[in-house]
Amino acid sequence: MCLADAIVGATFGAITVSGGLPVWVPVSMSLLIFAGSAQFAAAGVMLAGGSPAAAIAAGLVLNSRLVPYGFAVADALGGKWWTRLAGAHVMTDESVAFALRQPDRKRRRAAFWACGAGLFVVWNLAVVAGTTAARYVGNTGSIGLDAVFPAVLLALVMPALADRATRQAAAAGTVLAVALTPVLPAGLPVLVALAGLVLALRRPTGPAPGGSTSAETTDAAAEATAKPGAETRHGPAAEANAARATEAG
Repeated sequence: MCLADAIVGATFGAITVSGGLPVWVPVSMSLLIFAGSAQFAAAGVMLAGGSPAAAIAAGLVLNSRLVPYGFAVADALGGKWWTRLAGAHVMTDESVAFALRQPDRKRRRAAFWACGAGLFVVWNLAVVAGTTAARYVGNTGSIGLDAVFPAVLLALVMPALADRATRQAAAAGTVLAVALTPVLPAGLPVLVALAGLVLALRRPTGPAPGGSTSAETTDAAAEATAKPGAETRHGPAAEANAARATEAG
């Protein structure tokens, strides 16, 4: 796993520098952000000529998945604020996956920190190595590294396309992004593609065609149950009142 991440990190460093960004950009992103997919997305927007705001927004969208991760591994981060801050920084898909596979809190904590800290060191060293190699490679497109950006993002998206609603949202977002690319500044079509989420959020409402509503069914059942009880409750009382009236007469 560390080897695979090292290859991706080196590729990230090489592509960003050969694309025209200064060395400090990928290095500082790796140290301060440490989020491979978000770094790829942000760098891709900047290399395409997009604004820093669009690059930041693209990275934030991808990193939003870490919010539920934080709830899932909260017990592995410790109770002190600085351990939680450090844990949030080294939190990745891999560290969370390894932690959640452990049977108890002690092992979850060990797995999370070993994986997170290990990947942090490997990733940053690989990025530096990639930026250094870019000076000698020159045109990374000649060896196919220009295809890494879309390939990495596609690999991250594929597991999420298991259900139909997500596939429909992704397809709608893709159509929007491709259609608006010629008319919008670089980076904005990706953000507009988020409108495809509307399809994923839609849920069928109302009763099924030809069927009764749950409220109607409940009311009918309550009425059917209440009628016998009412007759049992009021019947003897009415008979007793009639008998007393007869005796008085």
